[in-house]
Amino acid sequence: MKIIILGAGQVGGTLAENLAGEENDITIVDANADRLRDLQNKLDIRIIQGKASYPAVLRQAGCEDADMIIAVTNSDEVNMVACQVAHALFNTPSKIARVRSAAYLSRKGLFRTERGFDIDVLISPEQVVTNHIRRLIEYPGALQVLDFAGGLVQLVAVKAHRGGPLVGQQLSALRQHIPNVDTRVAAIYRQNQALLPKGDTVIEEDDEVFFIAARKHIRAVMSEMRRVDHSYKKIVIAGGGNIGERLAESLEKEYQVKLIEYSQARCVELAEKLERSVVLNGTATDKTLLQEESIDHVDIFCAVTNDDEVNIMSSMLAKRMGAGKVMTLINNAAYVDLVQGGEVDIAFSPQLATIGSLLTHVRRGQVKNVHSLRRGAAEAIEAVAIGDEKSSKIVGRTLDQIDLPDGVTIGALVRGKEVLIAHGDLIIQSDDQVILFLVDKRKIREVEQLFAVGITFV
Repeated sequence: MKIIILGAGQVGGTLAENLAGEENDITIVDANADRLRDLQNKLDIRIIQGKASYPAVLRQAGCEDADMIIAVTNSDEVNMVACQVAHALFNTPSKIARVRSAAYLSRKGLFRTERGFDIDVLISPEQVVTNHIRRLIEYPGALQVLDFAGGLVQLVAVKAHRGGPLVGQQLSALRQHIPNVDTRVAAIYRQNQALLPKGDTVIEEDDEVFFIAARKHIRAVMSEMRRVDHSYKKIVIAGGGNIGERLAESLEKEYQVKLIEYSQARCVELAEKLERSVVLNGTATDKTLLQEESIDHVDIFCAVTNDDEVNIMSSMLAKRMGAGKVMTLINNAAYVDLVQGGEVDIAFSPQLATIGSLLTHVRRGQVKNVHSLRRGAAEAIEAVAIGDEKSSKIVGRTLDQIDLPDGVTIGALVRGKEVLIAHGDLIIQSDDQVILFLVDKRKIREVEQLFAVGITFV
């Protein structure tokens, strides 16, 4: 696939890294020559220096015969105009744009109408991060919560803690512990090394366990890995930018929310927009302010300012002062592993969260949903089985009969509204939604080929 990426920032660079090794022809465009050279030194890609929305630059990048353009520069306006130019002048088949500003996103008529910008897919990092945080709050104790099949199935990552009923026991004991719940452990990470789980695999303390189950069974399975955290009530959000505002708006009807913002003018705006949240003017690294707001009685402290240092320092301070759990947004994805697991319970990168949304629209064939995991090393995907027994490599076969690539496991099928957890004798039917876990994302091409149909299928 010939793909042009506009913007060599953290999102564009990470996306290029994900796609360059997958037999794609990648060209990346940016005005910053140093940034482009750094990427070209690491990756087998083409680089073009210039303004991403200029027709001449897009022509030089090969837009005339490109399959897809992905506009992820730091400017909403450049991203939108570039997609429109690609459509009007080069008839590019697929156009994806990152748009952050709610002033644009709230006006749906601006996109994909006769008079609007012709953009096939809009990606909003702020909304992606807001949804990510909200799911973590809904499931106390989870490290990651991913939706598949419209939310019917979820893949959840939890850290196994001492005292969890299954810790120290074999996975085969899970069915005895919760006989009325069907679930499957898709992968286990122990000291950052992936283990493909078997029935005799023993769960150890501090294992990171990825399991899949119907949404209604998630809490029951989580309780086997760790003591169940109490439901959250009081939440403090540090940072009143786009993410902070959206998060407060999303949570304020169900939780007691306080939002700390440094800019007094922005505080006035937020107080007018938010209905129930309490808006505080100050800095989240102010120990006196945190004491006055009884930080030791807060269930969640969530730092989402634009400054990584403020986020990390305020989170560590809040934790030391007694906050129940701290979540920290870190723009530099390389710092996530360094920070998470100590005084910071959960660290997340908006760039890595956004990559999954982008990959969903880049994957070939029947892949309908993609989540990037383990800082891009692993993936969870949802693919649709099509064809019949003659044209398909999977339809009409039991899971035991399917020759899966090494490091790939099938976790569940969704048939209509029915969730079927993967067992060896389960037969895949046409139109089943299949959820797979890839310990090594480099196996994605083999998975795509597995779901392709032969020429006999009409």
